[in-house]
Amino acid sequence: MDTPNCPECLEPISMDDRFCEACGRNLLVRRTPIGGPTGPAEATCILCASPDIDDEHYCTQCGRHQPAARDRVEYTLGQVSGVSDRGRRRARNEDSMAFGVVAGKGIAAVVCDGVASSERAEQASQAAADAATDVLVDALIDGSDPEQATIDAVSAACLSVEQLDGPENGGGVAPSCTFVSVVTTEEDVTVGWVGDSRVYWLAGDTSAQLTKDDTWAAQLVAEGVLTEEEAKTDRRAHVLSRWIGADAGQVVPSVTTFKPTESGVFLLCSDGLHNYRPDVEDLLPLADCGPDEYVKVALEAGGHDNITVVVVPFTPRA
Repeated sequence: MDTPNCPECLEPISMDDRFCEACGRNLLVRRTPIGGPTGPAEATCILCASPDIDDEHYCTQCGRHQPAARDRVEYTLGQVSGVSDRGRRRARNEDSMAFGVVAGKGIAAVVCDGVASSERAEQASQAAADAATDVLVDALIDGSDPEQATIDAVSAACLSVEQLDGPENGGGVAPSCTFVSVVTTEEDVTVGWVGDSRVYWLAGDTSAQLTKDDTWAAQLVAEGVLTEEEAKTDRRAHVLSRWIGADAGQVVPSVTTFKPTESGVFLLCSDGLHNYRPDVEDLLPLADCGPDEYVKVALEAGGHDNITVVVVPFTPRA
């Protein structure tokens, strides 16, 4: 049997080790890379194969602009997996995802959708996802209350995004994003959100959408001003009523705890998916699929927006 290596420093470790003796890495915790992918998707030009790619992702030999690594991101940690895709119409991928697995404790997953009208939207979504995931993973390690941890995670996300605002934005709309998270333990699952990214529970008859969109249209439906059908075609359908950003004011997430009684999957997604498959019934046929299949459905339907999907399986403790 091959000797395993520390994922941080690559030094040999034992299967029974909880920490790497060489660098101190906690071996019971795995998470997606902080900062997400950067730079071009390939090390050499896709047209002429030259390795000379500048900081703006242009080949200095032939001038071809190179696909960015963020255009298509795929992560898998055990049973948890996620895919984020630029889609067919957007110039860049402003969605981000991050998740972590704590052995014997649970899973934390976050999806953030950068607000397209804001400056540095992709940086905002990545900063928020990373900051929140750090807080949620630490809470799993410590055994802290998941609901309070979700509130703290959003506070950390807000701070990280606010720090991106500055004179370099040229007076444009402050960097902003949506937020949705799932934290699983052995017994229950905590969901938090700000904005219109969603979480679905997919498990036969108990399937449900667990979040409510923070949009003006959804608010008008709740107030009885619009019907759901009218809201779908209203020009305010996607105007956010809550978001994360320096111009968002005080942000407190909506938080709920769900206790599944059967096995199923939690689906976190940006509106790049639920714009095409908004209802639980639309998603149930894909319940046994990985995130790439959900993304494929959105791409085949037009792919007008960035698409991010994270799938978190859950089985309640017997």
